[in-house]
Amino acid sequence: MGQRLPNPTTLFTSKPSAACTFLSLLVICILGFYTLHYVHPAPSSSNPQTALRFRRIFLSHATNATVASYLRALTLHPHLAGTRPSLDTAHFVRAHFMGLGLDTHWAHYNSLLSYPLRSSLSAHFSNGSHVDIPLTEQGLSAENGVVGAYHAYSPSGSAHAKVVFANHGTDEDYRALAELGVNVSGCVVLVKRGGELPRGEAVGKAEQNGALAVLLYTEGGDGFKKGFERGLVRNGAGDPLTPGWAGVDGAERLDPEDPEVLKRFPKIPSMPLSAKAAELLLATLGRSPVPNQWRASLPAGVRGVGPGPTVVNFTYQGEKKLVAIHNVFAVIRGAEEPDRYVLLGNHRDAWTYGAVDPNSGTAALLDIARRYALLMRSGWIPRRTIILCSWDAEEFGMVGSTEWVEQNLANLGSKAVAYLNVDCAVQGPGLFVRATPQLDNLIVEVTKKVKDPDSEGATVYETWMSANRSIDIQRLSALDSDFAPFVQHAGVPSIDMYYGRDFPVYHTAFDAYDWMVNFGDPLFQRHVAVAGIWGLLALHLADDSILPFNFLSYVDQLKHYKDVLSSLLDGSVSLHPLTTAIQEFAYAAKEVEHEAQRLRDVQSTSELVLLKKRALNDRLMLAERGFLDSDGLEGRHWFKHLVYAPSSDHESELFFFPGVADAIFQAKRMSGREGQAKIQHEIWRVARAIQRAASSLRGEIF
Repeated sequence: MGQRLPNPTTLFTSKPSAACTFLSLLVICILGFYTLHYVHPAPSSSNPQTALRFRRIFLSHATNATVASYLRALTLHPHLAGTRPSLDTAHFVRAHFMGLGLDTHWAHYNSLLSYPLRSSLSAHFSNGSHVDIPLTEQGLSAENGVVGAYHAYSPSGSAHAKVVFANHGTDEDYRALAELGVNVSGCVVLVKRGGELPRGEAVGKAEQNGALAVLLYTEGGDGFKKGFERGLVRNGAGDPLTPGWAGVDGAERLDPEDPEVLKRFPKIPSMPLSAKAAELLLATLGRSPVPNQWRASLPAGVRGVGPGPTVVNFTYQGEKKLVAIHNVFAVIRGAEEPDRYVLLGNHRDAWTYGAVDPNSGTAALLDIARRYALLMRSGWIPRRTIILCSWDAEEFGMVGSTEWVEQNLANLGSKAVAYLNVDCAVQGPGLFVRATPQLDNLIVEVTKKVKDPDSEGATVYETWMSANRSIDIQRLSALDSDFAPFVQHAGVPSIDMYYGRDFPVYHTAFDAYDWMVNFGDPLFQRHVAVAGIWGLLALHLADDSILPFNFLSYVDQLKHYKDVLSSLLDGSVSLHPLTTAIQEFAYAAKEVEHEAQRLRDVQSTSELVLLKKRALNDRLMLAERGFLDSDGLEGRHWFKHLVYAPSSDHESELFFFPGVADAIFQAKRMSGREGQAKIQHEIWRVARAIQRAASSLRGEIF
């Protein structure tokens, strides 16, 4: 009836072989025979009672042992992106999807990744002795497939210099050193990871202060102080050589020496250090005393911050090279709205074994696929298309997801309902969720349906409430997982969730199956809970006749952000444009919520009612795109979202309105009038974005 809707598989293009073409024709003939001779009426998943039954079936078929078996298989070997074991892991995920009978696709890109060639570090003490510091976990080496400790995209370099401790390496920390008369210029800076400062920023700030090299360490828990936290130190997301477009075969690529590429990388070398080795260096530093505000987090024997007298001999040599990366997808085509996509995503690649990061999430995704396949055998067909996404090279800067979003930006911009991300599904106890605000209510309702993994007889919602005394949903301004290209570049409503805030084996070779079994989730109950919430969220988004978005939560957040901004600014900058825009958005949100409730109450399935629901859903889906600005943030044009994106000032108090946060930071180095004008302009830009979102919700030009 009516025009045939586009096929969701237009997102995935490949050239079939002759054998594949023959097999496809054979399958089509067989399916055609059964279609002509047998009628298999499927109950509509949009029917509330039918949808409820399918959701109950989904929850009832969780098995801890199945998830555990997936994780065990995924973590048998390290699988760093761009290596053969990583490709083997991609084949494993693809075979799983195909074995379930799901429509499975590849997407391949050529991207600039970074690997170590050789490195060494030795410490030389004032008594004339020295020690060679190992740069990988004890008992593990290249023969195990474990990559040595390194920072991806660090430049090669060497240094023979005194050590200075700079705490977390923030501007405030360098000011504290300056007050002591400590100059880090010409030194190797030792920095403790912590707070909100990314690795690349820590290296950049050391470079700005004249350091020759940086050693970064993380405090490991008891028994894990010999772990090395690998990670990247570049800026931005996606392939550095194809900023804003996909790195497909034959694509335009910038030269690796292009200034646009080089500005993403630090100019001084860095390496990760174990907490054990860091304590050795800290214990031998003298000269200037440790600032009082740093003492609480340091070992008792630390007396000074340096420089020296300990000297380190630091050498790192790495290489950047173009390698193939591989995303894997499973598509469950929607029956009524096949051109509307609900996406669930997780990355596969890991620095080492990846039991927590990321394969606890991969195991949950594989289990959701298994349970969805079971629902399909029970007669379920989603209203909208569901796409399960397995990303590659996330650890190198969300490369796989970013390349795919850039390649499919037009389709996603007009058809993506929501993106649901799980990176590390299980790190420890306690549920943590980040989301765009229109999804808050749905998250709350779904957590009421899932059993809590750590409290007998309670739901996730009940435990969440008792722990926080409220539902604490954070936002998606960070650049730290695969939701970033969806929210910050494409404006797709998104969720990111995980159990446990921190874990002591992050990015080390100890992030293995044994750690998960002994510490993270021995009975795999938290894995089951995450899979339950994740899969149930997608079922609502795919099957509810009216999309379960509530923009009144967004209104509350925007009002709060305006109040926070008001407390930070003096009266020289007007917030009136922002106030007016939020009022307009609030009116549109109330109107659309009333309209949605009226249509939910309508029992008719007439074509007119269906068209009204479709039109409303489009407005709900597209409103988030209104917060995008085609020019992007100043100096960082890839970031288009003016409400949620990272600020260039990582020490800013604002985790929202990134353009305003940047302007406040830049205004400190300008004249009063010039700085005020810059801030005012960014406030106007945010106000216009909020007005665009309000206009999208209303769906009317006049």
